[in-house]
Amino acid sequence: MEEETYQKLAEHLNKLPGGFSPSKTGAHIQLLKHLFTEEEAKLATKLTLTQKTAKQIAEKIQQPQESTKYLLNKMVMKGLIFSKETENGQTLYQAMPWVIGIYETQVNNLTEELRTLLNGYWSTREPSEKYYEPQLRTIPINKSIEPTLEILPYEQVNKLVEENDVFAVAPCICRTHEKKEGRGCDAPIETCLIFGEFADYYVKLGLGKYITKEEMKEKIKEADEHNLVLNPTNSKRISAICCCCGCCCGILEGLKKYSKPAEVITSSFQAEYDGDTCIGCGTCLERCQMEAITKDDDKVSLEQNRCIGCGLCVSTCPTNALTLVRKPESSHREIPETMFDTWFKMTENPRIKQ
Repeated sequence: MEEETYQKLAEHLNKLPGGFSPSKTGAHIQLLKHLFTEEEAKLATKLTLTQKTAKQIAEKIQQPQESTKYLLNKMVMKGLIFSKETENGQTLYQAMPWVIGIYETQVNNLTEELRTLLNGYWSTREPSEKYYEPQLRTIPINKSIEPTLEILPYEQVNKLVEENDVFAVAPCICRTHEKKEGRGCDAPIETCLIFGEFADYYVKLGLGKYITKEEMKEKIKEADEHNLVLNPTNSKRISAICCCCGCCCGILEGLKKYSKPAEVITSSFQAEYDGDTCIGCGTCLERCQMEAITKDDDKVSLEQNRCIGCGLCVSTCPTNALTLVRKPESSHREIPETMFDTWFKMTENPRIKQ
């Protein structure tokens, strides 16, 4: 009976945005057993992306409201489900995907046991049969944007910051994990930038701390200084910005395995290269996190199919041999309004891989 409960939970998570692919060895079940009690696993399978009160959930599962609310709050504090407070004082609960979601909220729980379970799962999971729209997109750093370049508000990091008034910062789960495994790079750890109700959620769980708008801008400047790609949630009103490196970040590591990452990522821009003005200084080689730029005799060469339009190479090119250009409108994907809209879109429209 216990095994069946966790199997149902695994199947439930696999239907949520991003999925939760089963492992060839059953490592996915062992991971869930570590994170969820059997009682929590049973309740988790009853939650959806639709936000509901404890009373509504209790009625659905035919259990007392008080005990249901107690268990829901316990699961929230373990980072297994999402909750938010409404203006009228109600608490709403909903399911949360494995990634981006449950995995990231375990940043303070990366014990040796959990890391072993995670490594066992990542290395044995089956390839997903479904293709989902991305949960993240890439936007350029401000210094790479020319005044003449057409750019929309939700494509500009400073505008995205200005549109918010609640900010938090938390440790990056990817670099934290790699550091604990004795790997990784020297990029800052506190680079998970969170906004609005998700910022409140992270602070409530003790995963992050509130910061000011000016401190948020400093964090973005720091990310640029350490060659980190800005990957906000794939929504016009953002919930978070991941500041990613190519050596630790699971998203970028996965993208690098594609021969043409530019076709996979959601990004409105790409770099353009002028060999006549290139002096071969090589500054861009270190800045590029996607291996799109390579040394070519006394100059460099750019493989546009690998460029994700982050602008890191552009902002430090001393001769403007690298510039940022807008992709053709036909290649742009629709950007949902909120992260919740993105999750619903991903759930409703997964495409079977060919």
